[in-house]
Amino acid sequence: MQDPTDPLDRSDADEIVPLDLDSELNPPDKLDGELDGELGDDFEVDLDGELEEDFDVEFEDEPAEVFEEDREEKKRRPGGPKSPRVSTVPLPRVALVGRPNVGKSTLLNRLCGSRVAIVEPTAGVTRDRIAVAARLSVKEGERWVEVIDTGGLGIVDRDDLGPHVEAQVDVAFKGADLVLFVVDVRDGVTPPDQMVANLLRGSKMPVLLVVNKAEGGGFDWEVETFHKLGVGGDPIVISAQNGEGLQDLRQQIIDQLPGAPEEKPGDTPLMKIAVVGRRNAGKSTLVNQLAGEDRMIVSEIEGTTRDAVDVVFERDGETFTVIDTAGVRKRSKVEDAIEFFADARSLRTIRRADVVVLLFDVTRRLSSIEKNLARYAIDRFKPTILAANKWDLVDGQQTPEKFREYLDAQLPGMNFAPIVFLSAKEGIRTHELIGVAKDLFEQAHQRVSTGDLNQVLKKALEARNPSSKGYRVRVRYATQAEVAPPTFVLFVNDKKHVGKDWLRYLTNRFREALPFHEVPLRIVLKDKKAVEEEKYFS
Repeated sequence: MQDPTDPLDRSDADEIVPLDLDSELNPPDKLDGELDGELGDDFEVDLDGELEEDFDVEFEDEPAEVFEEDREEKKRRPGGPKSPRVSTVPLPRVALVGRPNVGKSTLLNRLCGSRVAIVEPTAGVTRDRIAVAARLSVKEGERWVEVIDTGGLGIVDRDDLGPHVEAQVDVAFKGADLVLFVVDVRDGVTPPDQMVANLLRGSKMPVLLVVNKAEGGGFDWEVETFHKLGVGGDPIVISAQNGEGLQDLRQQIIDQLPGAPEEKPGDTPLMKIAVVGRRNAGKSTLVNQLAGEDRMIVSEIEGTTRDAVDVVFERDGETFTVIDTAGVRKRSKVEDAIEFFADARSLRTIRRADVVVLLFDVTRRLSSIEKNLARYAIDRFKPTILAANKWDLVDGQQTPEKFREYLDAQLPGMNFAPIVFLSAKEGIRTHELIGVAKDLFEQAHQRVSTGDLNQVLKKALEARNPSSKGYRVRVRYATQAEVAPPTFVLFVNDKKHVGKDWLRYLTNRFREALPFHEVPLRIVLKDKKAVEEEKYFS
């Protein structure tokens, strides 16, 4: 089924969908003819994302045949300078801590105004520290903060990651400006709550005690029992589920942080970079390198990261958000609802990203998972970086040129996407990703004048005309309608006679001559018939 938020249905190239264009578009004088009147229905053509397989969440792994499997005997070779560690962005940090399943992730979603953490009634769903930049608005103003959701203390799970999660919580203690100690009013004070309280008292951190799940009120006696914890002052009673008490909590958070509330937003992220790939490809290791700290739990167990985790960091005075996603796996391997939500979250992360980093392990053959993720990103016109991880483990017979040829064969329609050969574990060339991502972001937001665009179009028409089957197609003019993705509208006499081969040729000419060398382009066709029909029925 077509995603209703996606403007392009690739299953039917002739589908006509509406597009809101600037009403002040003026045709150039020197091209064939003119088209008067209002803009009507349009015809979209995607020329960049034509991978061979239809997208399906039911992926299948393929055996590794391209590279040797024995990593023990591979000799490491230098691949460039080590990536510099970067400092995290100086937003005030607010850490959510507490025992498992007291509603920390629901509270995170409430504070941030979006569903950024998986909410499921299973203890231990949140494993990584989920960090999201959030704007807290109160009557006196607003304040940007980084809200950190930590894994619940005292977790015992099938992967034996409890000690790793507790280590993450300890790091959150040390780096936070304020701790929200979340408890469940319906359960009362429990031994794990006492354990968390003991840790907090020893840390000497500023703490607010948040008593959650108080839907409907009437819990005065239960709330009083939490004073025995001896930390956090007077309890703040809320319901993260329905929003009760959230405004008071926001105000108290701002009051506890240093400095006055900001009347305008602070340093918001310049762009969002999504890191996607199959399970255990090195995504969390890469994010840790970029953020300059062990923000993700790094483990040899596949599927460690379950949420789409926003990590905010600063490089050279600019602020970025890198989103680490749960790796996509075969449907037959999705064991529970949490894994299903994680896979769906990865795909939604692609949609909200400005730039996608498709990370893959070069010691394994490219699978249908990477192919379909690439297709998913390109169908949504997302600038994509192909990140070849573990390049330091490749022997001397494999070269970047040969691997580029291999990728072009496996990912048809993506030969314009840049490749970065890196080692996330060793920190080799990881810093290059940010520079490449900035280039793609700028390309996707470029605008060209109608005159320059039509000069390129005129030369393309002189070299190759779109006419076919004896019908003369007249291309009247073109204009750029949108950015991110760069969208071009071509006005023709009859769009149904314009073939995809010619449109693909024109896209390549646009990419060669205009500042869109490495990003997906989108072409919309309009013809005189559509405009006349619109005028007749209006």
